[in-house]
Parts: sequence; C-alpha cells; structure tokens
Amino acid sequence: MSGPGHLESLLRRGEFVVTSEIGPPRSADASDIIAKAKALKGYADAFNVTDNQAAMVRMSSMAGSIFCLQEGLEPVMQMTCRDRNRLAMQSDMLGAAALGVRNILCISGDHQRFGDHPDAKNVYDVDSSQQLMMLRRMRDEGTVWTGAPLGVAPKLFLGAAANPFADPMELQVIRLANKVAAGADFIQTQAIFDLERFETWMGMVRDEGIHKKVHIIAGVLPLRSARAARYMIEKVPGMLIPDAVVERMESAEDPKEEGLQICLETIELLKRTEGVQGVHIMPVGWESVLPRIVEEAGLLPRPL
Repeated sequence: MSGPGHLESLLRRGEFVVTSEIGPPRSADASDIIAKAKALKGYADAFNVTDNQAAMVRMSSMAGSIFCLQEGLEPVMQMTCRDRNRLAMQSDMLGAAALGVRNILCISGDHQRFGDHPDAKNVYDVDSSQQLMMLRRMRDEGTVWTGAPLGVAPKLFLGAAANPFADPMELQVIRLANKVAAGADFIQTQAIFDLERFETWMGMVRDEGIHKKVHIIAGVLPLRSARAARYMIEKVPGMLIPDAVVERMESAEDPKEEGLQICLETIELLKRTEGVQGVHIMPVGWESVLPRIVEEAGLLPRPL
C-alpha cells in the first residue's frame, strides 16, 4: 500500500467520518471477529480493534486487525502502554505495518486491577505521548527511538484518546495539545453524554486553535439499560453520564430503544459542532446495532 489509508484520506479531504469498534474474541478461534467484520463492512470508515479491553485477556489487536484487513475493513489497531515496553511496541509496529496496518491508536490502557488479572505487573515503560513521539520518529525519520536506522520506515496514521470530562478541564486541553505536539494525527474522545460540558471543552479547544491541527472524532455510546449507565458511572474512569440521561433510561418503556434515541440525538448535535470531524461509535458488545445507528443518523452511504 503506497498512498494514505482510507481514514486518513477522508479526514484530510474534510469528510465527516464514522469509526467504530470490533472487540477481538476471548478465543483462539477467529470465526467471531470474521463474522463481525463481514456484517459491519460498509457501515464505518475504520474500525478500532481493541487491545485487551477492560484489562481482559483477548486475541491480540494485531491479529484482529489482520483479520479485519482480510475482510476488507480498515482497522485502527489499538496499542496500550500497559502491556508493552518500548522494544515490544516498536517491534509490533514494524510487524503490523508490514502486514498492511496503517492506523494506530496510542493509549495508556485500562488499569489491570479492573480486569481478570488484577495482580499482573503493568509495564508503562512510556506514556501515550512518548509512544506517539516514538512511532512518529519511526515514520518520519526512519529510525527507532534510539536513532538507529530502519530499513523501511512504517507508513502510519497516529491517533490518541482524549477525555473532555476529566477534571480539571483546563488540564485535559493541555494534555490534548501535548498529544498533538507529540504526533497525534487524529483524536477519539471518551463517550459523550453531557453535551453542554463537551461544548465547553470544544470551545477551549477552538480558542487554542487545536482543532485546526488535529482531526477530532467524538465518541458516542448507545446505552442498553439504566443499570449499564450506572455501572459505567461507577466503574469506568472518566465517564460522565448526567442524571437526566439515567432518568430517561429508567423511565423508558423500552430502554434499548431509548438508548438508541439518545445516541442519535447526540450524533445530530455533534454533526453541527465546529471542530468535530466525525463520530466514533462504541457499541461495547452490541455491534449488531451499528448499521441502524449509521443509517438513522443519516451517515449512509459512506464516502469512498
């Protein structure tokens, strides 16, 4: 692959993009992820392949990304700082790039205490900003982080995460700016339920001109129940779900349908938000709902 990938091309053209997620299975059998890829093809421009999401052991993000590529989907391979030192990151990056993976999301990763191996030792040899710097050097300078030359530099489109809802908000804007300076080409945000707070954060981002330096993709998540909302509030770091949203879910005759409507309302507002260039839809084990969300949000057909 010589030119830019699909996601990069769309963002650079100014298109409003759709990304989503495919979670690799807790299995050595790839049939689950292959089936998901076949069912979801055409409903997003790229799909994040999660990396031991929630600190639970699953098929590797690299293997999942390759299966997606084989089914004609463009993957965004997640790479956590939790599980790899700088040697492993750079080695995995060369292998993934050689196999055709272009998009990399650099993230810290959920702490292991939340998963099925709470006593595991974390790595965190580098943080996500240093990870971006390291991979950018591989791409732009054709060297590993120590300066030793590479035979062929990987062609990469680098992403990072941002949380508009962590306190203090001013610090989150500084962190975003640091990630952009470190090499982030695109940003995917935490799931948005508090639109007023998100708009305040975006206002600060626009005031600093950051939205002109990086492609911001806003996260949305369809809720399935009030219980799920309360669980995320209590257990997912940085998740902010207003009481009004929880009350809507509690009073709904059909909570899944209500959760979908909340998601669609959020997307409609995000489409009109200056500086937002796409939505990242996180179905979290409910991948089958993605086609309906994309269709009812008026995001079909996806541009080629």
